[in-house]
Amino acid sequence: MATNALILDQAVEEQWKRVRGRLRAELGEAAFKTWLRPLSLDGVAGGDVVMRVPSGNMKDWVLSRCGERLKDLWCGENAGITGIAIKVGQTERRAVRREVVPVRRDMGMVAHDHPVADPVEEADAFAASLDPRFTFDNFVVGKTNEFAHAAARRVAEADSVTFNPLFLYGGVGLGKTHLMHAIAWHVRSKKQGRKVLYMSAEKFMYKFIRALRYKDTMAFKDQFRAVDVLMIDDIQFIAGKDSTQEEFFHTFNALVDQARQVVISGDRSPSDLDGMEERLRSRLGWGLVADIHPADYELRLGILQAKAAQFPDVAVPPRVLEFLAHKVTSNVRELEGALNRVLAHCQLVGRPVTLESTQDLLRDLLRAQDRRVTIEEIQKKVAEHFNIRLADMVSARKQRAIARPRQIAMYLAKRLTSRSLPEIGRKFGGRDHTTVMHGVKKVEELMAGDPAFAEDVELLERMLES
Repeated sequence: MATNALILDQAVEEQWKRVRGRLRAELGEAAFKTWLRPLSLDGVAGGDVVMRVPSGNMKDWVLSRCGERLKDLWCGENAGITGIAIKVGQTERRAVRREVVPVRRDMGMVAHDHPVADPVEEADAFAASLDPRFTFDNFVVGKTNEFAHAAARRVAEADSVTFNPLFLYGGVGLGKTHLMHAIAWHVRSKKQGRKVLYMSAEKFMYKFIRALRYKDTMAFKDQFRAVDVLMIDDIQFIAGKDSTQEEFFHTFNALVDQARQVVISGDRSPSDLDGMEERLRSRLGWGLVADIHPADYELRLGILQAKAAQFPDVAVPPRVLEFLAHKVTSNVRELEGALNRVLAHCQLVGRPVTLESTQDLLRDLLRAQDRRVTIEEIQKKVAEHFNIRLADMVSARKQRAIARPRQIAMYLAKRLTSRSLPEIGRKFGGRDHTTVMHGVKKVEELMAGDPAFAEDVELLERMLES
């Protein structure tokens, strides 16, 4: 892209209003509200229109679904436009406001610049960490998630803290993050003035380590203990991280003592979080613990129907939605991804959606679903087979009677799932990918030299695939 300075004048802003209006009319209100309303204009630089979205998901959607149309509309409004560029995050063109403080020095006046936090920038930074699709209005409720949904709404709407913390847990792609974002959006829009801080446990750890490195722990403590609602996603990430757990423990206590709301999510219940200090596990289970189960057929169908309704210009036959709800059972994320592929194919190729075209387009995904085995299922089956506790799969215990079944489970996870080595390691108590590689290699060596051992592993594999 050209390096020219950004230009944003009244004429460009008027052109942007007309482009947005055309897109709104062409895409429909639902799609516009979800995907294009958050799209903002930075300006024009060297023939390129520079726009910005809060998240990478939104950027991918805009470019794949209406990138060419967006460019055409801009070119129609401004003959000098040759391309578009979409960036992620808060805009760079907002200047930091500064105040001048006079300081007397040698009988004269010296001006010192002090950066002042811009509330607009703070709001943009907060919004950039949240997905605009993840609101209560867009969350489809069913039997498997109704309790967690009701608990999340209570926290978002209550004027005082009723239970603290709210702990949401469940497998990948079941809606934990959606509910947490929904709480944040609701508090932000309905209860202005309340400070909400949302981040992943990984980012919490990164900020804490950075504060230690730069000897700025007081500022770190002030940031986290001055909020009204603290939301930490994927708390299992700090398992085994003793220093981070210590700081989180004190932050948690400080907020609860001040009747500030804390919301946590994890892939297991607090009592099953190995690698966590006992006192922290106890605190996490203090309030309300709500689990989210895998979606049943009715909920999967409802999610697909709601998703398809966002694209009124594409006719999706009911039997296609029913077919997908039956076939894609792993998690909601893959379910929506399958429908996204079908919708994108229809829009890009210009052909109607049919059951036959859907089966052909999703052949690879459907084949994987037919033999889909989760790491959790592998861990459970191996633990049962060797008569050990399921918790031993993610524990730090190194006795051979525990370590060998754990290595077998890692080996089977590599063979039977599409997960990467780092992802497998995280499922086994946050272990490094090199630990997984060592475990897999060890099992392969034992299978090559011990027919009885190989037969045992192959039996487990057949049981999991059946």
